Amino acid sequence: MADGADQARWTSPLRRRRGPGWAEQTPTWRAARPALIADTLKRASARPSGNWFVVGASREVRPGSPCGRTVGGVEVVLWRSRSGELRAGPGACPHLGAPLRDSRVVCGTLVCHWHGLALDGSPFAGWQPYPAHDDGVLVWVRLDAVGGEEPTERPLVPDRPAPGSGVDAVCTAVGRCEPQDVVANRLDPWHGSWFHPYSFVDLTVVREPPGEPEGDADDAFEVDVSFRVAGRLVVPVRAEFTAPEPRTVVMRITDGEGATSVVETHATPLTAADAVLPRTAVIEAVVAASDRRGFALARAAAPVLRPLMRRTAGRLWRDDLAYAERRWELRSTGRFPG
Repeated sequence: MADGADQARWTSPLRRRRGPGWAEQTPTWRAARPALIADTLKRASARPSGNWFVVGASREVRPGSPCGRTVGGVEVVLWRSRSGELRAGPGACPHLGAPLRDSRVVCGTLVCHWHGLALDGSPFAGWQPYPAHDDGVLVWVRLDAVGGEEPTERPLVPDRPAPGSGVDAVCTAVGRCEPQDVVANRLDPWHGSWFHPYSFVDLTVVREPPGEPEGDADDAFEVDVSFRVAGRLVVPVRAEFTAPEPRTVVMRITDGEGATSVVETHATPLTAADAVLPRTAVIEAVVAASDRRGFALARAAAPVLRPLMRRTAGRLWRDDLAYAERRWELRSTGRFPG
């Protein structure tokens, strides 16, 4: 009887919604005030990061194989110790500068493929390790010379669904812009249903940051939006956008299907601050959760779902990077209208 009652109470998360045609939408340009976006970006840029930078997905740093990244013009190598602990350090061998990303990991020790110099993650001959952190979804590296702030022991990891309760996927894209251009894109929710009609329907900003927020808790955008699944089938939710630090924007579903799910957008500079042509990596982590009984099947099918989740995020960032790159182009030539 209980199972039958549960089935009777089951409701589909999907809704049928025709919605206005693209050209019949209510224009949002008046609400998307350049000064409001700029002020919110300025406050986000002033928050401390502790010099921590997201460099990729946790699962990308595999046991037995090094992983190379560049952050702010600094070459970084990452690998795992014999026990699986994350290690990081300069990407050039201290002997003759060999690229350590191409070396080998033997029993948790990084062994240079040019002359066999072994690095276990301890300081050696001027080679100093970097603090690293694995939060289970993303890996972070602390680069004090790049960040230039007061360092912190751990990065500011956003709140997520409880470990093991969600399905996560990480998408990476690279654009010719600076991190602030990526963050500004995310702090403009009004562009959603205009620029991404294939993904968003009926997007309405129901609360925006006040001019002078009283603490970070008030510095958030709240939106009602329907995620398009197929045709007229949508999933309506309420979501909140916050910027907890200069290079991160978090979208959290606060009501509706998948409440507590998060989308973390991390903007990591690849080039030095004075680069003529800056490049920024957008590393986006989606952690989806649901209290529906059948969600356990989704967790079991995570290896199949992850490529689909990455493809969806990649399509959005194909367009959003065009937005960010255009913003940087206008800023760099003194033509930015904001």
